[in-house]
Amino acid sequence: MAPKNTICLWYNNDALEAAEFYAKNFPDSEVIAVHKAPGDFPGGKKGDILTVDFKVFGTPCIGLNGGDTFKHSEAFSFQIATDDQEETDRYWNAIVENGGEESVCGWCKDKWGISWQITPRTLTDAMSGGGDEAARAFAAMMTMQKIDVAAIDAARKG
Repeated sequence: MAPKNTICLWYNNDALEAAEFYAKNFPDSEVIAVHKAPGDFPGGKKGDILTVDFKVFGTPCIGLNGGDTFKHSEAFSFQIATDDQEETDRYWNAIVENGGEESVCGWCKDKWGISWQITPRTLTDAMSGGGDEAARAFAAMMTMQKIDVAAIDAARKG
């Protein structure tokens, strides 16, 4: 049965490449189906790949090969919770080393323009606790690109 809610991501005719990258690099991610256009469409011809059904960390997505009309922005991002520095590094590096770019506060962008927040649980735990611990963790995070788990843990302790 198809899920009630699926994220639809617009790609410039490279949805399958993106879906295959996600499936290769992230657990519980897979390419499910590839659908070809039954007729010509803006930005493509009959028989071109129109949509790709895939999952990213278990979240159902559809990649739509819509051409270059619309661009991604930070208004949408995948937020991935990590358990330690090794996991944080693995996901961050996979994105950045595949043509992506670093940003700040745990954000990076993949080569297709999709934003990702690679967020260690220690940071979200500190923030949800509030008070001085949250303020210290937040101040430490504001100085970072990729999150440094040890530095966040040290900030939490004061």
